[in-house]
Amino acid sequence: MAQILAVTIFLIMFLLIVTEKIERHITTLLCGLLTLVLVFGFCMHSMEAVIHTLNVKEIFTPAFWYHAGEAAESSGSGINWATIIFIAGMMVMVEGMGHAGFFRWLCMRLAKMVHYKILPIFITFMLMSSILSMFIDSITVILFLAAVTVELSQLLKFNPVPVILAEIFCSNLGGSATMCGDPPNIIIGTALGYSFTDFITNTGLIAGVCLILAIGYFYVIFNKELRNTEAVDSSFHPDPKDAITNRKSFAISSIIFACAVILLVTHAQTGLTVAFIGLFIAIVTLIAAGKDALLLLKKVDYKTLLFFIGLFIVVGGLEETGILEVIATFIGDISGGNHMLMIAIIIWVSAIASAFVDNIPFAATMIPVIKSLAVTQGIDLSVLAWTLSMGTDIGGSATPIGASANVVGTAVASKNGHHISWGQYCKVVAPITVLIILISMLMIFVRYL
Repeated sequence: MAQILAVTIFLIMFLLIVTEKIERHITTLLCGLLTLVLVFGFCMHSMEAVIHTLNVKEIFTPAFWYHAGEAAESSGSGINWATIIFIAGMMVMVEGMGHAGFFRWLCMRLAKMVHYKILPIFITFMLMSSILSMFIDSITVILFLAAVTVELSQLLKFNPVPVILAEIFCSNLGGSATMCGDPPNIIIGTALGYSFTDFITNTGLIAGVCLILAIGYFYVIFNKELRNTEAVDSSFHPDPKDAITNRKSFAISSIIFACAVILLVTHAQTGLTVAFIGLFIAIVTLIAAGKDALLLLKKVDYKTLLFFIGLFIVVGGLEETGILEVIATFIGDISGGNHMLMIAIIIWVSAIASAFVDNIPFAATMIPVIKSLAVTQGIDLSVLAWTLSMGTDIGGSATPIGASANVVGTAVASKNGHHISWGQYCKVVAPITVLIILISMLMIFVRYL
């Protein structure tokens, strides 16, 4: 009974998230409450399951903030507070950078460096989208990048849609390269104890190779259309310095961003957890903001944080009732112990699912599954982790609703009179998504099996 109820609540949650009839944070919180009351309380009569899923005591352990030696694995089940705190901290930092005009300055500066030539801007913005998304939430990257792209298109008289589509894909691809690039990677890293270095040397290598192919693909597809656009005299363009709202705040936010990158790159060596880094960066940003600190706090996306909390509770219901072990056994039986087939199943199921539903709940659901597979099928857990990461991160690019960056990018274009239809989007982005997933799978085969 508990298993049936847990699955029913999970499916209802997924359906409501996809249909967007109710705001997604309300959906996950309500479903999380139903899990705690009906599954754990009414069916299981287990207060232990409630405590285990809420997982609050983890925050008050020294290992949550600092660990010696190798990266410590999270307790895994229930709410992953390390993910919540880290994302919240990065949100505060990004708001501080945006408030100082950092992103708009960077975009305008790069455009000026290539003398406002359309094709160099196209390639440069793809690279910038990937690189920024390695360290900053892809939603923020695309929000600013798409807005500046539209602004430049009005000055240089070119169609911004090809550039925005390429930026969206490269953002999702860049996010797959690091632990802090995409929410699924943050969840995977904190739950399984992997460091920034672990990701950059594994998924980062795959993403790097795939980025070269992606840039070549978009260049071939849009080269003719963009080449026919003639650039305007650069003297008509505003100085990038005009984008800086406050020089002092700009300098401070740049230093804080550099510190965040250094701390993330070295956290496996320093012993500082991502939860500590996220909280530290948030506190420093707020102190530096001074009287604007309250404004930054008001701009934090609390709805996304609440969404995560509710989501983790619902997935905890599946784990506590043993459903995820059943799924792991099913995948193991289908693959028949064949590791190549197992990897193929995980990466393609992850990619297809993430193209139509939010990849965050899918990744959170699959983590206990791959942990069970690693134990029962004798395959290295890290290989399954990199497989899940690439499948969820890249698969979400295939459709306009597959990832948050897609929704934001197409919305910015539409708001400025450049509507991107499902057909137009999928015709361009779906083929390269399939190709990159295929290449990722082959690279995993060659390197790890």
